[in-house]
Amino acid sequence: MSCLQISNVENLSPQIIRRVAKEMTELSTQPPEGIRVIINEEDVTDIQAVIEGPGGTPYTNGFFRVKLTLAKDFPQSPPKAFFLTKIFHPNVAKNGEICVNTLKKDWTSDQGIKHILLTIKCLLIVPNAESALNEEAGKLLLERYDDYYERAKMMTEIHAQGGGKGSKAGLVESCTSSEIAGPLPKKHAGDKKLTAEKKKMLKDKKRTLKRL
Repeated sequence: MSCLQISNVENLSPQIIRRVAKEMTELSTQPPEGIRVIINEEDVTDIQAVIEGPGGTPYTNGFFRVKLTLAKDFPQSPPKAFFLTKIFHPNVAKNGEICVNTLKKDWTSDQGIKHILLTIKCLLIVPNAESALNEEAGKLLLERYDDYYERAKMMTEIHAQGGGKGSKAGLVESCTSSEIAGPLPKKHAGDKKLTAEKKKMLKDKKRTLKRL
């Protein structure tokens, strides 16, 4: 079942729902660096966030939307997590699912949504090839790092970029959960028009991805 089809409000106790609502509110007012949550006022368990690709990684300048789905026994068990933005990463399956073993590591019931989001951000900095859901990415990471880096960077450029430095915060905060999952929109006055050469390069990259 797709993560987008999962709705578990009825499976959670009022106490847990209040806890989740409180944490989401705290995260929206005091967000961790490079992370912005997306509040769905109609469904508090629709937990989505946008994570900015950390500097020094092939995900730099990318904005990655993720979704968490809460288990029936949350917080005894951690949420399941999915990337809604396409990404090439050893610990992310092609359907966006993030490696469960990584998320369960050191999990305790007093941890919450913030811990999971920070864990996902750390995965962008330090992938774990030993628990790969994307075997191709894991193999490239171990055997041909430069090829892995270029492939991940290309996917980031095509699917996850959208917004200059001056407009990043506004772009993230303006997102709503009803929007189509994917990279944030390109809408900032300071952008220069793409040159014909740049357009051709992007088209070539998209053709390359279709053949992969």
